[in-house]
Amino acid sequence: MKACKAHLVRWYRFLLILPVFLLAAVPAFSQRGNFGIDVGQVSDKFGALAPVTAPDFGLNGQITIIQANKDGRPNIVAGGELRLASDTSAHATEFAVFGGPSFPIHNFSVGLNAQVRKILLPTAFVDNTSFQRFDMELLEVPVVLKYKFGHERRAFIQAQGGPEFTPRLRMRNPPPIPVDKPNFDYGYTVRGSVGYTFGKWYAKGTYETRYFKFVQNNNNPQSLYNWRSNLITGGVGLIF
Repeated sequence: MKACKAHLVRWYRFLLILPVFLLAAVPAFSQRGNFGIDVGQVSDKFGALAPVTAPDFGLNGQITIIQANKDGRPNIVAGGELRLASDTSAHATEFAVFGGPSFPIHNFSVGLNAQVRKILLPTAFVDNTSFQRFDMELLEVPVVLKYKFGHERRAFIQAQGGPEFTPRLRMRNPPPIPVDKPNFDYGYTVRGSVGYTFGKWYAKGTYETRYFKFVQNNNNPQSLYNWRSNLITGGVGLIF
């Protein structure tokens, strides 16, 4: 319990530091970014266990470090996000930092957000027995597509997604007897958003689906590492 509280303290610090980091990352004359809050519901299903749902809170931000030019140089963006469910005993907590190029093409933009993500998986309880899962550290390279349209291009649609690469597995409180790590098979994450900007503010709705599959063997009892997650949120944010 103490270890869990310590991790939550770190996430809250990250939540407080993120907007300061985004504002301080580049000189004021080149700042162009956004900072937002999302609230919604997440549904997680592990293996054959029944799906569980809970309210979910998210914090995210992005800033353009280098602006695109007429010579074909893309925008270079950087940012981060935090996701925290109301029930961390049954749902994952995760945070990520990312950066990469974004190529503007008229009303479109196409980018690659190379990111490092850490996911703290909840402990499973099966037949009155607890099963502590390994946490996952991931390198992700999702493709990000955005289209602006309507009056003054205020409305937007954004989609991003990509395959998951083999995660690095770590256990927060390893038992005295070493535990074998599960063998990753495949995974993917797909996210879509629609929104509208109101001057310096924006509102959006987001849906995300994610799946991780591990090889069925003694290292993955009852497929407790196989994880399907569905998230739907509504959010508001500031454009600066």
